[in-house]
Amino acid sequence: MAASLTLHWSPKSPYVRKVMVCAHELGLAPQLKLVRSVAAMLQPNPAIMAVNPLSKIPTLVREDGSALFDSAVICEYLNALACGTLFPAQGERRWQALRWHAFGDGLLDALILWRNEREREVPLQRLLEAFELKTSASLRMLDAEAATLAAEPFSIGQVTVGCAVGYLDYRFDAFGWRAQAPRLAHWFDALCERHSFQVTRPVEG
Repeated sequence: MAASLTLHWSPKSPYVRKVMVCAHELGLAPQLKLVRSVAAMLQPNPAIMAVNPLSKIPTLVREDGSALFDSAVICEYLNALACGTLFPAQGERRWQALRWHAFGDGLLDALILWRNEREREVPLQRLLEAFELKTSASLRMLDAEAATLAAEPFSIGQVTVGCAVGYLDYRFDAFGWRAQAPRLAHWFDALCERHSFQVTRPVEG
C-alpha cells in the first residue's frame, strides 16, 4: 500500500485497539501514522474536529484528506484495502461475524457509559445497576458461545468481542467477570496469545 494513512489514536481506547488489531492482522500497521489524540467527552479536540466534527477516536485520515470514522467503518476499510478475510463475504459466517461485531461494540458502549457514570461525583445508582445487569447478561451469553468463538474462523467478530472483554480486564477488574464467564475467560486468554492482541494491550500514559 503506497498511500499514507493517519490514525487519530490513543493507547487506552478499546475502539482504537480494535482498529489496531485489524491493522496488525492485515499487515497494515507499519503503514499507519499514529497521532496521539485526546477525545474527552467534555472537551472537544479541535485537531480531531478539523476532520471529524464528532471529535471522536479512532478517526482515519486518508492521503487525499478525507476521513473515515468510526471504528466499524475503519476496520472494514482496512480489510478491503488488504483484500483480507476479517469480514466474511457471504453466508452464515458473515452474519455470525457481524453479529459478534455489533454485540462487542454494544457491550463496549455500555461499559464506557457505566465507567463515566460511576466516576460522577454523585452517580445514579439505578443506572449503575442497569449497566451491571446488562453486562452480566452479556457475559452469560458470550460464555455460552465461547466454544463457537473458538471454532469459527478468526474474523471481525472475535476481534471486537476480544476488545470488549479486554476492556473489562482493563477498567473493571473488581467486577470479577472471569468468575462469571469461565469459558469466555479461557477463550480470551488463548486469543491474547495472538501477536495483534499482545501489542495492542491498553496502557496508561
